[in-house]
Amino acid sequence: MAKKVKFLQGNEACVEGALMAGMKFYSGYPITPSTEIAELSAERLPQIGGKFIQMEDEIAGIAAAIGASLTGSKAMTATSGPGFSLKQENIGYAALAEIPLVVVNVQRGGPSTGLPTSPAQGDVMQAKWGTHGDHPVICLTPDSVKETFDLTVRAFNLAEKYRTPVILLTDEITGHMREKIEIPEQSEVEVYNRVKPEMGSDYKAYRVEENDLVPKMASFGEGFRYHVTGLMHDETGFPSNSTANADVLIKRLMAKIDNNLDDIIDYEELFMEDAEHVIFAYGGTARTAKAVVKQLRNEGVKVGLFRPITVWPFPEARIKEIGAKVKDILVTELNFGQLKLEVERSVEGKCPVRFYGKANGEIITPEELILSFREVL
Repeated sequence: MAKKVKFLQGNEACVEGALMAGMKFYSGYPITPSTEIAELSAERLPQIGGKFIQMEDEIAGIAAAIGASLTGSKAMTATSGPGFSLKQENIGYAALAEIPLVVVNVQRGGPSTGLPTSPAQGDVMQAKWGTHGDHPVICLTPDSVKETFDLTVRAFNLAEKYRTPVILLTDEITGHMREKIEIPEQSEVEVYNRVKPEMGSDYKAYRVEENDLVPKMASFGEGFRYHVTGLMHDETGFPSNSTANADVLIKRLMAKIDNNLDDIIDYEELFMEDAEHVIFAYGGTARTAKAVVKQLRNEGVKVGLFRPITVWPFPEARIKEIGAKVKDILVTELNFGQLKLEVERSVEGKCPVRFYGKANGEIITPEELILSFREVL
């Protein structure tokens, strides 16, 4: 069968990927530059028996998606900077209550309402630390329309597998650019569905099996009764003030991510085999970095590209290895150095870490990045 070829925006590819992964519910509130995700979801979901609802604000948008997920529907909400700020409390709720959910943030210039139509990458640390308390975080960031499709599928799979909200952190560049992509057949796409308890079993919502850190998840309305709360809870789901129980719970929540880094963390390396210098970039900015690395290679400069695809958990082990082998790392991002700090921490002083960035709504051009790179040659 011939492949289905489409010319899509990144935001449109996000919806196609979500539908391929089994999304049946979308709730949210329109906000530039993510609105196309809501618009296409509103069009496509009714065609497959799914549900779309525009809520009164961003808080209600994620709250409705959480409720839909509890009933067994794969759910997604999408937003940009100001809306992402509003969703933080419920991201923390979903993390503690272990509710699968995909949250898309198409980044734009900030803070506050900032630059609604301009690109930025200033929400990286917010994706990690935006909600209060220690909590597990998975955050993926694409650099192309095709990868937006692929990572949306992966975001749903990771959310279902680890019972946690997963953040897809795109930006105005990747969200609004158009590229030709091939949409695979459903049979070609790996789709993970949450593990449910057997009917009639002695089910406790947060009880884990031996050597497993992720509890089975029954859907509301299927015959199981259990409690969901934002308070620390025992395996029944009911609140518990026991500090010993809280210790077990929070350590398990963190361990279900930390113990599976090999499954979760992904990255791309280009010309790294003999690299003496490295450019570190992600998202839309990585497209500039790739062009720069190729140009410098043609000039005989031994430079490579490292692009984190999984931003959180951060690929610190690989960065540490790279830092011990190269002369320097140049981090470039559309902010004032949010992941530069993570790279510095990971290399542990083994090589200099430099930075080139912007936060004024402009993209980083190849010419600018080459000038910054040449400063130390």
